[in-house]
Amino acid sequence: QVQLLESGGGLVQTGDSLRLSCFPSGLTFDRNHVAWFRQAPGKDREFVATIRMRGGITYYADSVKGRFTVSKDNGKNTAYLEMNSLKPQDTAVYYCVAGFGSGDYTAWNSYGYWGQGTQVTVSS
Repeated sequence: QVQLLESGGGLVQTGDSLRLSCFPSGLTFDRNHVAWFRQAPGKDREFVATIRMRGGITYYADSVKGRFTVSKDNGKNTAYLEMNSLKPQDTAVYYCVAGFGSGDYTAWNSYGYWGQGTQVTVSS
């Protein structure tokens, strides 16, 4: 059974930084694309970033480009989302996802495995 566990969320102020971590069980990140999505209250799930299985290729949503960095450590089998210059509009539950099947990597239903999520709240 595959499980993804996120950690690192919290309450911060505008301009602060946070690093989210994702710990999987039942799969290894060296054989999986990893992505982060987020969902704010009353809004749809939104793609944030992804790091592809090979080559460390990354893609970001325009709203976070230049501020967020997605990475993974295959030796530790852990993925990270480094978030800098946080804004109130970044407030959301952040999800680590894996198990990409096919199609659009920015679409939430292209992935088979989701974590429980970790809350990030940015105060103004």
